[in-house]
Amino acid sequence: MAALRVLLPRLRGPLRAPVRCPAWRPFASGANFEYIIAEKRGKNNTVGLIQLNRPKALNALCDGLIEELNQALKTFEEDTAVGAIVLTGGDKAFAAGADIKEMQNLSFQDCYSNKFLKHWDRLTQIKKPVIAAVNGYAFGGGCELAMMCDIIYAGEKAQFAQPEILLGTIPGAGGTQRLTRAVGKSLAMEMVLTGDRISAQDAKQAGLVSKIFPVETLVEEAIQCAEKIASNSKIIVAMAKESVNAAFEMTLTEGSKLEKKLFYSTFATDDRKEGMTAFVEKRKANFKDQ
Repeated sequence: MAALRVLLPRLRGPLRAPVRCPAWRPFASGANFEYIIAEKRGKNNTVGLIQLNRPKALNALCDGLIEELNQALKTFEEDTAVGAIVLTGGDKAFAAGADIKEMQNLSFQDCYSNKFLKHWDRLTQIKKPVIAAVNGYAFGGGCELAMMCDIIYAGEKAQFAQPEILLGTIPGAGGTQRLTRAVGKSLAMEMVLTGDRISAQDAKQAGLVSKIFPVETLVEEAIQCAEKIASNSKIIVAMAKESVNAAFEMTLTEGSKLEKKLFYSTFATDDRKEGMTAFVEKRKANFKDQ
């Protein structure tokens, strides 16, 4: 939830701008974001790319940034051409945490009455898969934001941490819950109680990260994965995502029951019929998202 900006080295220079592909299209006509960059990417514009773009603050997650992120997520969620979303930051920082200046003078009453950080949950409600492409620091809220995504790809120099304990508080956007589910109690407890960082390599070994790539190719690798996901039936992908996420919320028996119901539900779709017919006929399936 919080950023240890006082402990980070001074970083100069802007974050790397997203590498342009020949086939890209602006996010929306007239879109004017202050803290993010959003656009459609991929050969057929099937991937929504959101880049956190507040470099002077190491992408600290201020209220305005989260509001813009939610707006971009909503637009991509409603865009029928987009099948998956990539969320990234810059080479030096994915996000160094929540904005301490915004939190410094809040009281318990402020937090409780206004449900502080509640609007961060929008990311967890997106039905389309979201891939976090993490370069550099993913600390506090940045780590929590990455863990809200469905897949985490990391650059070779990425670092993950929940350093809130050093600021006299604890994670407040799911850090103690998602981190424990991802890496197990022992490592999660160590990270939360000490504020220590772990490398991309350690994060992969612990199960927090799916794959590691060079810094300069990370975002394009994430886009390629998103394109692959987007080539499948969107309705079936949404069912698969729902079923996997249920594994963290339900017992094995309850989760298996939900899985069966969702599996049966695929037989009510045209895409299930098309997929199996294409397999039998030894051709590529032509999904219509129906």
